[in-house]
Amino acid sequence: MKKKLQIFNKRPVKYSMIVIGLVLLVLISNLYLQWCQNDLSMDLVFKFAFSWHTEKFILGSLVLLIFLLFLCSLAGSIVLGSILYAITIGILGFADYQKMFYRTEPIYPDDIKMITEFGLLREMIGTIPFLFILLIAAIGLFFFGRAIYKSRLLPKKMQIIRISSLVITLALLFYISNFNSQNNLVRKAYDRTALWIPYSQKMNYYNTGFMGGFLYNLKVEAMDKPENYSEKTIKEITEKYTEKTRETNSDSQEEQPNIIFVMSESFSDPQNLTGVTANKDPLKDYYDIAKTTYSGKMLSQNYGGGTANIEFEALTSFSMELFNPQMTTPYTMLIPKMTEMPSIVSLLNDQNYQTTAIHPYNTSMYKRKDVYKTLGFNQFISEDTMNYKEKIEKNPYISDESAYKEVLDLLKNENDPQFVHLVTMQTHMPYSDKYAASDYSSQSLGNKKAIDSYMQDVAYSSEALKQFTTELNNVKRRTLVVFWGDHLPSIYSDEIKADNDEVQMHETEFLMYDNQEKLKERKTHDAISSPFYFAPTLFDQSDMQMTGFYQLLSELEEELPAFEKGFYYKDKKWSKTLSLNKAQEELYEEYRLIQYDIVSGENYSLKTDFFK
Repeated sequence: MKKKLQIFNKRPVKYSMIVIGLVLLVLISNLYLQWCQNDLSMDLVFKFAFSWHTEKFILGSLVLLIFLLFLCSLAGSIVLGSILYAITIGILGFADYQKMFYRTEPIYPDDIKMITEFGLLREMIGTIPFLFILLIAAIGLFFFGRAIYKSRLLPKKMQIIRISSLVITLALLFYISNFNSQNNLVRKAYDRTALWIPYSQKMNYYNTGFMGGFLYNLKVEAMDKPENYSEKTIKEITEKYTEKTRETNSDSQEEQPNIIFVMSESFSDPQNLTGVTANKDPLKDYYDIAKTTYSGKMLSQNYGGGTANIEFEALTSFSMELFNPQMTTPYTMLIPKMTEMPSIVSLLNDQNYQTTAIHPYNTSMYKRKDVYKTLGFNQFISEDTMNYKEKIEKNPYISDESAYKEVLDLLKNENDPQFVHLVTMQTHMPYSDKYAASDYSSQSLGNKKAIDSYMQDVAYSSEALKQFTTELNNVKRRTLVVFWGDHLPSIYSDEIKADNDEVQMHETEFLMYDNQEKLKERKTHDAISSPFYFAPTLFDQSDMQMTGFYQLLSELEEELPAFEKGFYYKDKKWSKTLSLNKAQEELYEEYRLIQYDIVSGENYSLKTDFFK
């Protein structure tokens, strides 16, 4: 008779059956993750696992096996550890499928922090699926916790096996978490056959599997150290551009206008896309303003999401393109570790501005409360502290009109110049059942209901913006506005995406408005820009005093008006790779050195007046 063993529980089981069961669970779970990653294509799943990338599939399965054994050891029960493992992988795969569907972007380790955003998750996936997932997770955690509590009753021999297994698997998981370390053996094993693509996370996950892509995005330095980085080099750059500002600022004014940043959620023109038309223009009110002032298209890093990254670029004037690809969300991965981050906020604080952030949602989203504190905002007004909280019909989010009223109240203080940064929510997904009827009817290839609802959303947003700028004409102090959409909504069908260039799916609207109509380029309506250029461009256009940092960016913008990973606009043409001449390369490298100095270096530039 074959020998039977007790593994963490009192019932005897065959050792071979346990091993086979655990291996099958891991293989099936890895196939499931690949299935969710590859748009539910079984053909791609089996080709990846058993034909194209078998070695990487096995490596990913080994990592999952270690995670499974960790849960079993922690619970003191193979059955309950396996159940929690299955629930965890099930939810992870579902989340990845949802993110790929809405944003054509895989889930990252840092996204797990969003698990506490219950309200937003419910609105994104629907109440019934959300409650079902929450119930399953709660039941699993209850029995898992119960198993941990009961595990204290295991026999001494089983306790020794359990604790030993727990320590070993925990140590292995910690080692694996340093996947991006230079000598990590798991990374070296992947590197034998992996083709990492820094500019495309989607392709990373496709080429290396879900597990390979997920591991690739574990903790890493924000930027790699440039070869020529030194205190001497930074000093030369800061002195060079600070000296240039003495000349440019000699003719500039020292007035202190109000400055309003408005990042409008998912604001874009659907009719910019081939295959989408409407019975009338939902952005008519927006264009009534845009055609009178400096305006054009903004290059967004992402499609369907990535709001915090666009906000990071606009406030700090640092570029996501320069980061290592694993630095997916600086708001949650970088800034919380910093005590100081130069930005337009810190600059205007030094000039005695009152600086206020307004977001008509909760304060925890993307750790905004902590991030705004590091950036230097004097106050943060959220949905809980706003005076105006009106919504439109069934829209679950506070309206843009209410948000603008909040801004106008702040501008009533005529003693101090105001910097107000508003992040709107009215036009956030989902785009169905918000309004009883839409005044707009689209002709499009698929998803007509959502597109019609979205058009109504941006029409209301355009109307509120026009009303807001009209009100600004009554403000005595000169008031400057930078308005932009953070990204396109994730409502367009695969057919529409196929009919448009990839860059078109990353272009939103932007404008700069001056209530005294003094912007230098107010007759330009076809500009193309990136959000990290907004602050220096506004300062230059409005004839405000430039900093050395903004001077550097202004010169870079003349040569390279817009760029993100995989999108580079130069000489009025788009390309997927960056090609620069010697002078342009020098500007780009100087910018990269300064950004490295702040986010990963020794902060030499902060000891100068470069950002002041």
